[in-house]
Amino acid sequence: MKRTMLINVVEPEEGRVAILKDGVLDELYIERTQKQTYLGNIYKARVVNVEPAIQAAFVEFGGDKQGFLHVSDVLPDIGKGGGRTPKKRGRHRLIQNVLRRGQELLVQVTRDGVGHKGPTLSTFVSIPGRYLVLMPQLKRLGVSKKIEEPEQRDKLRKMLESLHPPKDLGFIVRTAGAGKTKRELQKDLQYLMRLWKAIQLRTKKSTAPAALYKESDLVIRTIRDLYTPEIKEIVLDHEDECKKAREFLRSIMPRGKHILKFHDSAEPIFYKYGVEEQIEGLYRRKVPLKSGGSLVIEQTEAMVSVDVNSGGYRREKDLEETALKINLEAAREIARQLRLRDLGGVVVIDFIDMRSMKHRQAVEREFRAAVKDDRAQKTVLKMSRFCLIEMTRQKMRPGMHRDAYEECPLCHGSGSVKTVASVSLEVMRKIKLGLREPEIKNIEVTVSPQVAFYLQNTKRKDLVYIEDTYGKAIYIRSDEDFQTEDNKVVYHTKNGEKKP
Repeated sequence: MKRTMLINVVEPEEGRVAILKDGVLDELYIERTQKQTYLGNIYKARVVNVEPAIQAAFVEFGGDKQGFLHVSDVLPDIGKGGGRTPKKRGRHRLIQNVLRRGQELLVQVTRDGVGHKGPTLSTFVSIPGRYLVLMPQLKRLGVSKKIEEPEQRDKLRKMLESLHPPKDLGFIVRTAGAGKTKRELQKDLQYLMRLWKAIQLRTKKSTAPAALYKESDLVIRTIRDLYTPEIKEIVLDHEDECKKAREFLRSIMPRGKHILKFHDSAEPIFYKYGVEEQIEGLYRRKVPLKSGGSLVIEQTEAMVSVDVNSGGYRREKDLEETALKINLEAAREIARQLRLRDLGGVVVIDFIDMRSMKHRQAVEREFRAAVKDDRAQKTVLKMSRFCLIEMTRQKMRPGMHRDAYEECPLCHGSGSVKTVASVSLEVMRKIKLGLREPEIKNIEVTVSPQVAFYLQNTKRKDLVYIEDTYGKAIYIRSDEDFQTEDNKVVYHTKNGEKKP
């Protein structure tokens, strides 16, 4: 299976990275350059406020908003002194006993702020290299959980131990480190140690709040974190960035520099490789399946729901077999959609009902295998007898939908607006409110053209009856600037006063 990495950075406002499997979009990363990101950066920060009610502190780190630091993200040895050191992060500790206002800390941004919320911070710092991750507070050596073969894990651990890293620092071998030589790991280790020493030096010389380390830009970060030996080609559409990437490749893996190519064409790179159309599909609720079924993906404040529909697929005589085939395809596609859309939080998947426990287990296995390579942290529960799978998934980045769309001025994000008839009835009720007061002489109504037409035609008899019975004049005015739901009713008294 051919894997290709495309890096689109020719537009200054936005950078995009796509990883294809035989031409099919498998991973997508979008970064808006006009939106400042703090993710991965390390700062010398100062505690501004400690909130016992939420067991968290608000921290000034140098960003436009204060950072949020939960007690579970505070190192065990940070505190006012004394007491037992907990074995688990945040366990048996109260934030008011750990941090105080004005206290200085070394923090890393683990999640950018969303909306009015500031970035999420942690004192558990991690600095990624190409093959290793430096975790200064870990003080042990380890191997990524994604490397599962016991022999390979043992070999990598022994290789790392043979490099004799400082005992007061922790290192983890990344998945990219699998199959690498001792010399390659050593080179990465030395790079990370130099970087950590520079951070320590800046820490001593700086006054909080201060930036100590900033993550690499999109191109370098992408190659460092996403490149694997399975990727046979990296295509980049910006000449200067291509030169920079080639230098980076030469320094970390000289044998890999030949796979980098410059996209020297007027045709946009994502159109050339057929990716643009696939990206457009990610903004749609409905996702078609090859079998004829479909997925309907709904995202709300509380959760993400995915509904699997059979559609018109009726080839199999046995409905149970039909459900199994569609569900197996859906399991693979759902995992792909979660990854591409970066859907986080609680996810509930409603598969087509299957009576057979054997079939339910097969679909669950297929789904677990499909989400295995997802870089996000996740927890998948067992499929229920109603063919529901519940899971949680860590959101890796700001939502692509939020960046590409803005709230609809008509529905204010609800996805629907009132009908003309509904708004007209609302206006009629407001008109009737003015009938109770004898000092009101006439009623002025301003609405959209559609509602005005409805009132003057469908509700004409009702309006005439009100005027004749109560002796009050009703004026309907149409305003082109009014949307369907907009309406304004003003009551005019006999003295010429206005009552809204």
